[in-house]
Amino acid sequence: MNEASQSAAIPSATGARKAKFWQRLLPLLITMACFTYLYTRLNQAATAEGNPLLTYLARSFQDVNWFGWLALMIPYCFFYLIFDSLVVWRVINWFNANISYADILPIRASAYILSLVNEQVSKGAIALYLNRRDGVPGWEVGSSMLLTMFCEIYSLILWATIGVLLRWNHFQPAFHVIPWITLGAVVFFALFHLFFSGRIGSGITVRDRPIFRAFRLAKVWQYGVVLALRAPPVLAGVAVYTLALRLFGGSVGFGEMMGYLPVIFFGAAMPGPMHSVAILFWVLLFPDRPGQMTAFGFVMHNFFIFFNAAVGLLFLRRATRELFG
Repeated sequence: MNEASQSAAIPSATGARKAKFWQRLLPLLITMACFTYLYTRLNQAATAEGNPLLTYLARSFQDVNWFGWLALMIPYCFFYLIFDSLVVWRVINWFNANISYADILPIRASAYILSLVNEQVSKGAIALYLNRRDGVPGWEVGSSMLLTMFCEIYSLILWATIGVLLRWNHFQPAFHVIPWITLGAVVFFALFHLFFSGRIGSGITVRDRPIFRAFRLAKVWQYGVVLALRAPPVLAGVAVYTLALRLFGGSVGFGEMMGYLPVIFFGAAMPGPMHSVAILFWVLLFPDRPGQMTAFGFVMHNFFIFFNAAVGLLFLRRATRELFG
């Protein structure tokens, strides 16, 4: 690795600025608030049935067809890995270097191990990998990863809006604000793209920073391609979560799930262990079944990240060899 690429590499954890106290405390407070609410709801439901809390929760797990559930979840996890790697491959080849899909998939899979700690750290690992392996400046790869996360947010907003509009009368009034959020997001994107393409805000130098390189180069059609590549795993998720929910005693149509799931995925992205916000959202959406929805949210979201991390272990030896060899 040459001197220029070393200076452009993403800073190591030892050199990074130490997180502020409130940034370390916030995930803990969010998790505590979520589990306090869940404990209260579950305890109330258990008391109403005349059962101890643990017995009530155990019943939520014992009637599930686990073989049928695994038959849904395992293919979905592999399907997600294929398309998630495809998005990373496509963006890297646009803005950074010509790299084969076969070289991207192992490092993307291995990065899922770091996702157990933090999703942003896992994407930073991809930047470090390409910096070490191909000499691609780390901040420029980080810019591409930032663009993929930006598009992921817009993908969730888009599909949530489609779901709500398709089954408008079946959603709680709180969900009716989603199309307005989408409208605001579209306006923001237009101004955002005009700024980074240099058509407005001349003289503002912040857009020239290396971390925004991908946004300066990106065309509108490229954003559209990324959204299109994100569509298959989103639609597969809607189908899988709809069918899996029925195994836990829930009943919801595919249209409603298309509106619910993107919102819940936003909750899953919130800081805190065990996807506590996403679990809370399931209970809020189906308040008449707090036990089943707590069990459902817990196993769905945590199985997904742990199974993906386990798949990443299959590729870890190759990724480590190429990263440190």
